Amino acid sequence: MDQSNAPQPSRGAGLLLIAAIFALALNLRPAMAAVGPLLDLIEAATGMGSTTASLLTTLPVAMIGVGALSIRPLRRRLGERKGVLLGAVLIGLACLARAVFDGTAGLIASAVVVGVGVALIQALAPVVVKRAFPTRFGTVMGVYTTGIMGGAAVAAATAAGLAEAVGWAGALALWAVPAFLAAVVWIVASRAPAAEEPNRAAIAEGTHPEVPFWKQPRAWALVPILGLGTSAYTLVLAWLPPYYVDMGQTRATAGFLLSGMTGAEVAAGVLVSLLVARFPDRRGPMLMAVALALVGLAGLVLTPVSLAVPVMLLLGLGIGAVFPLTLILAMDQIDDPVRSGDLLAFVQGGGYIIASLSPLAAGLLRDRLSDLSQAWMLMGLGLVAMALMTLTFRPGGAKLR
Repeated sequence: MDQSNAPQPSRGAGLLLIAAIFALALNLRPAMAAVGPLLDLIEAATGMGSTTASLLTTLPVAMIGVGALSIRPLRRRLGERKGVLLGAVLIGLACLARAVFDGTAGLIASAVVVGVGVALIQALAPVVVKRAFPTRFGTVMGVYTTGIMGGAAVAAATAAGLAEAVGWAGALALWAVPAFLAAVVWIVASRAPAAEEPNRAAIAEGTHPEVPFWKQPRAWALVPILGLGTSAYTLVLAWLPPYYVDMGQTRATAGFLLSGMTGAEVAAGVLVSLLVARFPDRRGPMLMAVALALVGLAGLVLTPVSLAVPVMLLLGLGIGAVFPLTLILAMDQIDDPVRSGDLLAFVQGGGYIIASLSPLAAGLLRDRLSDLSQAWMLMGLGLVAMALMTLTFRPGGAKLR
């Protein structure tokens, strides 16, 4: 598809659409990020062990993967506008339900619904971005991923204080409010013609036949890259606060450390959005990001308390840059926005299923060894493997179909 022929939003409509994308992104992680600082309270109230508690992060991440794999028929049935709206509403309803269904079964069920809602938005919103902003795609995607990490930062920083005011279940449920507000903003912003997909049959006419992604080795190669990069994010999101609480730090301190790390991720996302256009070869920025993350993980093992602030800074900058770069790398492989959205759904499907295993593995290690140091070391090895795989994606190589 020639993107230059796609309808482009006016300046005002474009800014409103970017604001809506940002508002939606803010709601993609708080339902998970707010759990870590409150995990000791949740475990005490419900009787969960570490392995069961890890499901509160593992299940949403796994559902993001499963949902992404089935997004194509959903998009055909719902359209991007309605699909994104449904995602925001599901997140809001799942958060709200936690105020009432605060037992183990209710929390796990709400985690699944959150995952479905996040899956819808994460699979469909980037398609809208690529269509509406073809010449500023990398920049707007940087805004989108910055919103994702910004929401996690706010959730982590406020979790302990909100729990003292309204209880841990109330603190989790309050995140329904921004989710419903984002849904309202999206309803208004998505009226722009560029926010809705064109007729797919018209696009397909006259183009090359589509080859299923599962038949293309290059598409499969992207799956572990996104999976391992996202594994680092989900691992620290779930287990960084409990790691520090286990070492005698207060719940509030652990939450602020996670918030500080996600704040560094926000800064990294901003830098990516500003600078990524200067690096058509994504491998250089990716290797730099992985190096920063590895130093941060080493600090978590060797100097977690004495150098906590610089460790959080390095870890956040590294992971915060890896996340948007993996998304941009995947969407670089196809020019057509709808087809690139299909590729991103395929890659996120497998990638998030891989990423869902890291919090679960860490929970198993914590139950058996009462220590998470081994989890950080294993994650470091995973990032090294991801960096080596990224080297094969040189610019100008064959693109996917």
